[in-house]
Amino acid sequence: MEIEFQHNCWKHDQDLLIRYTGVSGFVVVPEDENRVTELGTVLLDEVLPHRDGCSHEIACWEGTLTVVCVDLRASWTAATCSSRS
Repeated sequence: MEIEFQHNCWKHDQDLLIRYTGVSGFVVVPEDENRVTELGTVLLDEVLPHRDGCSHEIACWEGTLTVVCVDLRASWTAATCSSRS
């Protein structure tokens, strides 16, 4: 399973891709049930121990996302930010 977070030129000039292996749980709790894939800006994230490996909890302005997995790998990829952003 993969989740991609797009950059915000005010804060980052790269996108973040997280690859999860051995996923045993996935929960999205949106503030608005009509916008499940649009959780907004990430406020915080935390990787915690779990009996299945780890739990990655991500809190956003518009909801939360939790992935339970054996392991995860994060990588940053270049994004284009214009000078007007």
